[in-house]
Amino acid sequence: MTGLLAADSSAADKRVAFRAGLNSDRIQRIPGAFNPLVAKLIQEIGFEGVYVSGAVVSADLALPDIGLTTLTEVTERGRQIARVTDLPVLIDADTGFGEPMSAARTVTLLEDAGIAGLHLEDQVNPKRCGHLDGKAVVPADEMVRRLRAAVSARRDPNFVICARTDAAGIEGIDAAIERAQAYAEAGADLIFTEALYTVADFEKFRAAVSIPLLANMTEFGKSELVPAQTLESIGYNAVIYPVSTLRLAMWAAETGLREIYETGTQAGLLDRMQHRSRLYELLQYERYNEFDSDIFNFTLGRNQ
Repeated sequence: MTGLLAADSSAADKRVAFRAGLNSDRIQRIPGAFNPLVAKLIQEIGFEGVYVSGAVVSADLALPDIGLTTLTEVTERGRQIARVTDLPVLIDADTGFGEPMSAARTVTLLEDAGIAGLHLEDQVNPKRCGHLDGKAVVPADEMVRRLRAAVSARRDPNFVICARTDAAGIEGIDAAIERAQAYAEAGADLIFTEALYTVADFEKFRAAVSIPLLANMTEFGKSELVPAQTLESIGYNAVIYPVSTLRLAMWAAETGLREIYETGTQAGLLDRMQHRSRLYELLQYERYNEFDSDIFNFTLGRNQ
């Protein structure tokens, strides 16, 4: 049963691994998973972590990323994903789903769900996607209260609390750096610098902030798509690819559905589909059969 119905690694072990990775000299590459099966694929390929994006949870529910999802919905998706992977899971907790007390409760629920870390952002509530215009940020001292509440609620000291600042595109990069420094003083373990434009911006942030930094390499946004090796050489500690797997999957699904609609058959799509045998391999289907055989390997006597 080891590693079959759930990951081998405990939540505590995954949090230790996440902190160790952030404090190593290797960048932690953390693709987003839109479901638990994708998380298993991320682990198999060899990445260092799994990300659960708020934008993806929203999109999966056919909602825009404007703060409509609930703490319960986000927690449950995080729990489902964390259950199946030995990798640490970092989750997008938006603004903490309310006032500072709500941010504190968010930490407790996500800890209980087996998550390795969360990020809280300094946008007003409800928030907007970080790469859209029209964002607004709360005063820095309000975000500091949000963070302090989250830190105070943490029971496992290895649970990572990441502070995201959206201020660069609103108040400028210098103001964003000032905020990041204040957030670090408030107890943040990691700083997420949203919507920087160029390598020079990332370098400037790295030079000014002493704690680990996370870069967001989302497609079709404001940031140049900087390779992980370059970010590592700058000194960044983690990089997320939040929506990549969903975008890949949705493009393939739309393309395939249109072909089925137009031709009446999926026969021309088979070379673009994951084969049943590969799906079963990822699901460890054979191991479930072995487990069944081991459990039900008895016979009934005549009098039973």
